Amino acid sequence: MKSKPETKAYLLVKEYNFTKKELKGEVEASQFKWKFTWSFGKDKLFVEPPLGRALIEDSLLRFLLRKDYELESGNNYIFTISAKF
Repeated sequence: MKSKPETKAYLLVKEYNFTKKELKGEVEASQFKWKFTWSFGKDKLFVEPPLGRALIEDSLLRFLLRKDYELESGNNYIFTISAKF
């Protein structure tokens, strides 16, 4: 039986600001690295640079929504993406 393709993503929370209702950080997967801002007060996720953004956006947002109250500034997290890239 063939195993499902997957990629590990490594996330660093740089800043969690409750006043502005946003979380800033970096995420890295395979050879790609992005900076992101999640405005949880507005339910918007901004990912830069645009190169490869489509690969990470949905998985990153699902992870952020699932782990929302567990995330802390300065901490590292790992999640799995169901795709190989």
